[in-house]
Amino acid sequence: MDRRELFDRNLLALSRIDTALRARLSTADTTLGRYRFVEGVMGDVPAWVDSGGAAHTLHSLVSPEREADRLLSTLKDGEYVIIMGLGAGYMAEAVLARADAARLLVIEYDINGFAELLCHYDYTKLFDDPRFFILVDPKPPEIESYILKSFQPALHNGIRTLPLRARTVHDEAHFGPAADAVKSALERISADYSTQAMFGKRWFSNIVRNLFAAEKQRGVFPPVKKAAICAAGPSLDLQLDAIAKERKSFFLIATDTALSTLLEAGLPPDAVISIDCQHISYYHFIGHLPSDIPLFLDLSSPPLLTSLAKNFFFFSGGHPLSAYITRFFRPFPEIDTSGANVTFAALSLAARMGAQNISVYGADFSYPKGKLYTRPAYLYSYFRRNQNRFYPAENFAASFLYGVKSLRRVETASSWYYETRALCSYRERFEQKAALTGVKLNISPGEGAPIFTETETAGLNAQTNALARLFAAGKSLCGAKEFLSFYGENIEELPLPEENITCYQRKLPETQRLVFTTLLPAAAALKHRGANRGVKDLLSAVKEFCLTEISRVLNAHHR
Repeated sequence: MDRRELFDRNLLALSRIDTALRARLSTADTTLGRYRFVEGVMGDVPAWVDSGGAAHTLHSLVSPEREADRLLSTLKDGEYVIIMGLGAGYMAEAVLARADAARLLVIEYDINGFAELLCHYDYTKLFDDPRFFILVDPKPPEIESYILKSFQPALHNGIRTLPLRARTVHDEAHFGPAADAVKSALERISADYSTQAMFGKRWFSNIVRNLFAAEKQRGVFPPVKKAAICAAGPSLDLQLDAIAKERKSFFLIATDTALSTLLEAGLPPDAVISIDCQHISYYHFIGHLPSDIPLFLDLSSPPLLTSLAKNFFFFSGGHPLSAYITRFFRPFPEIDTSGANVTFAALSLAARMGAQNISVYGADFSYPKGKLYTRPAYLYSYFRRNQNRFYPAENFAASFLYGVKSLRRVETASSWYYETRALCSYRERFEQKAALTGVKLNISPGEGAPIFTETETAGLNAQTNALARLFAAGKSLCGAKEFLSFYGENIEELPLPEENITCYQRKLPETQRLVFTTLLPAAAALKHRGANRGVKDLLSAVKEFCLTEISRVLNAHHR
């Protein structure tokens, strides 16, 4: 087979997984000499030519297949594997030769060099495997985004990164940032998985129990032009006078944790937002929430909260079941909750309402001078209620603060604050969201960690313009009881995997794939409680859990 025929054959196979990459390759130059091909015992071995003209062989000249097997000797069942550098494909082939390999991502740089490889080696077997994907010349955000979308912590048994060292060490300018992007993705996945493992079951239980209240939701919330959001950082106590002076000029959105502070200061908000699924969030509202203040709730919020407000508005957050409900039961407005904290969600809500100017108060994302929250926050009354003479409220506060392993002290020019890994992540996600929102953002200075973001843009971007509309749920497509029965039947009919999980997902019809996705957060929680559970047993257990919850809800509303 000549070089052109081999190249075309590889392109045809590659087009099944990435048509855009195929189009780029069709104009690539294969005559630049990015590689030399050195004769080895098993055939030609590619050698990467560095900027100085030196060639570095990427595989063993004697037994490249045995070398690949040795490098993969510690690979665990069900791992998601990332290979830095393709070479002749020996490592990739060794990964996919294992039926228990969950997924493989190859990261490669230099489209022209990649085209040269396609002229010399047959990769069609790799490209035809549904577990395989390749990114060529990706920017770090593209790498991070792909891993976040494709890695499923409930199903994959960790991530393993394997560099083709002879390739990566001689192109550090590209592979260094790629490795950093992988690390960044892993940190986010770890944080998100920890959240799913803790709350996955509770999310599901709350959502299915909220559907009967969501069915009755009425009312429309008009757009706003100028908004302020209040978080519950200690700096809020110092900013109340500033809020009072401007109170009549903006629509005030309080996070649930900041509600009591605003009410005590005589500054009732125009709306309150809550995204916490834990029943302890009920304490934010006991004796505080005037019934006429609208309450914006994630569909996964505790069902008890709907009894506290005359006007409540559900929205669809990041849970896949919420998206499924919006498609098959009733359309609910979408609010970005991916920042994993209520201040981020409040910013998303303000933008969704069409606000072109947003002020932010109490957003410390840290513990300035060791203070936890604004003073009237429920946490302090909770500590006082549970204290005794052997363990006073101060001990609870100290345990809350110093019990975090990642806690570190940061000195500033005039003060200091504590921050944790989680709080840093919240702040960074808030900054990223603020930059993308496309509105004029005014961050009120406080004593906590500074927030770095563009404070003004030329105006609303296209995304914000599209979202500036009435906030209301759409017309119900069916009743809550009918939907839950329909959803339960679909869960019951979902087959159990008898093969590799990636191949199993690919073979599912779209309707069943959507149902399968709704179960993943609960699966993460069940996996966390039984780490040695196989994927088939895990899916069986999560089906049983979800069907039991649905049955309980239906029985409760059948009486």
